[in-house]
Amino acid sequence: MSLIYTVPQNHCVIIERFGKFSSVQNEGLNFLVPFLDNKKYLGTWQGQANKRGYLIELSEQKTDTPARQCQTKDNVTIQADASVYWKIIDPIKAVYNVDILPSSISDIALNALRANIGTITLDQVLSERQTLNQKISVQLAETASKWGITFTRVEIQELTYSKDTADAMLQEMNAERQKRARVSEAEGEAFAITKKAESEARSTLIRAEAQANALKMITEAEINYLSQLKEKTDSQTAGQILIAQKFIDGMESITKNPSDKVFLPSNFQGILSIGAENKK
Repeated sequence: MSLIYTVPQNHCVIIERFGKFSSVQNEGLNFLVPFLDNKKYLGTWQGQANKRGYLIELSEQKTDTPARQCQTKDNVTIQADASVYWKIIDPIKAVYNVDILPSSISDIALNALRANIGTITLDQVLSERQTLNQKISVQLAETASKWGITFTRVEIQELTYSKDTADAMLQEMNAERQKRARVSEAEGEAFAITKKAESEARSTLIRAEAQANALKMITEAEINYLSQLKEKTDSQTAGQILIAQKFIDGMESITKNPSDKVFLPSNFQGILSIGAENKK
């Protein structure tokens, strides 16, 4: 064993004395006390965050979890795995507070993934993957501080499900599309009916206003006509003249068609003479 050695940049080494933790040696030139100090070897880490068995890497690491079967809230079975990004910030805790750090990270990440998937439906798992990643990262933060690491992010890599589930999702998607199409068609028809009703209402209102204006003009004209008659005659005679005029105007309308038979009242001659005098 070399008593003088170099620790590369962004690495460190745990030194034990008589089998107990002694110190952490950081990057640069370092020394060992003969027969007393030994480097802590981490062969169980299987090369992750570790080089040569004793160099602990302090840079960001990536752990790919194996796929695990998960059950969604709506009882759909899926296979899920994730990539966990982490780095060691306290080598002492990372070595002594947890047994085999890399595999423990994989297990805790998978457990959190499985627990969170169980609280949401399959549709949410597929559409809210980023939110799910963030929730898992937050939940791992407490454990990370105990282990002397920090989780920088968690990313769900793959979600797989059975063919039956895929077929059911396709049917549901087609049904939803048809539903949206029917709703859109119904909304279009309702809009057209509404617009037609509004148009008819506006036309009716315009006709009513026109008729009202016409009646108003006729009434004003008759009042003016009657006023002029009163100036030339007395009120009784003016009224008779106006009635006679109305009668004559009415006769003109009902006798326009030569084929119609018209029965004249017994006092027709008197009324006609009043109307004739008025025209003079």
